[in-house]
Amino acid sequence: MLFSKSFSYALRGILYIAVVQEEKQRVPLEEIADKVGAPKHFMGKVLKRLVKENILNSVKGPTGGFYLREKTLSTPVLTIVAITDGLAGFKTCVLRFVECNLQNPCPMHAKVEATIKELKEMIGETTVGELLTNDKERLLASIATVS
Repeated sequence: MLFSKSFSYALRGILYIAVVQEEKQRVPLEEIADKVGAPKHFMGKVLKRLVKENILNSVKGPTGGFYLREKTLSTPVLTIVAITDGLAGFKTCVLRFVECNLQNPCPMHAKVEATIKELKEMIGETTVGELLTNDKERLLASIATVS
């Protein structure tokens, strides 16, 4: 299972805001999109969805931008996956077979079932705040523009 660009932009955007929010009250969309290497329009849609789902706050206008809510850093990473990608990916066949389940498993089903369950549990137990490191420069470099 791979995560979507929407998830990547959402998580990296939240982390970027968390790091720079110490310096400024609100972070403009243009800055976030630029720093994480996302198209501005697409990043705007992703961040607006996070606002709608009460993960982020935003203020419109020339001094507006996005900022963290009180609960943002305690949000499980799985919640961000659910908002951006949905949780169906955890039930989708790794080989993309139409019908793959315990009664009709694909050739890889038994090999990946436990790993997928562990991954879901791991990101369900990991909060956004736990992804922040003390080395802010290294974190910013790791979430910066990637292909």
